[in-house]
Amino acid sequence: MEVQSATLISELIDITNQNLAFAEILKAKSEKQLNWRASEKSWSILECLEHLNLYGDFYIPEINNVIFKARSKSDVVFKSGLLGNYFAESMLPKEKMAKMNTFKSKNPIHSRLDPTTIDRFIDQQHQLIDLLEQSRNISLNNEKTQISLTKWIRLKIGDTFRFVINHNIRHLKQIENVMMLGKMD
Repeated sequence: MEVQSATLISELIDITNQNLAFAEILKAKSEKQLNWRASEKSWSILECLEHLNLYGDFYIPEINNVIFKARSKSDVVFKSGLLGNYFAESMLPKEKMAKMNTFKSKNPIHSRLDPTTIDRFIDQQHQLIDLLEQSRNISLNNEKTQISLTKWIRLKIGDTFRFVINHNIRHLKQIENVMMLGKMD
């Protein structure tokens, strides 16, 4: 995938703003609705958000650190890496979404959660937008971040942003499905 760096950043900011708007809508739901689950093994709305928060706890400081230490100048064009593009694309929701196993440390099932989980997600989205704005001044190609799976793989920061935001899209779509199953307007 090849795209103008400024276009990619603007698109990712737009998506994150849409995610923020959706999260604000969730604040109107009751705690009972937010904790409702379709089955014992499925996640509630708050568990979906907590899963994203747990990933944000890793990626936001990692991205911030890379941007802070960056010495590169911005590129006109971002060219996705092979592995980075694979990870980012695999997160996007599809018609028949394959279930993915999550690491135990990132699995919030049966956690005691309350609406502050939404506030934490919203705060992380604001931080993400700030980091995207800061990334306009660095190379999305040359600066690399660690990933949560292993410290041995590093992705271009442009791909890391795509992965994190596509992961958010995936689980917000999951929340929409939970709301449909629970007949929540």
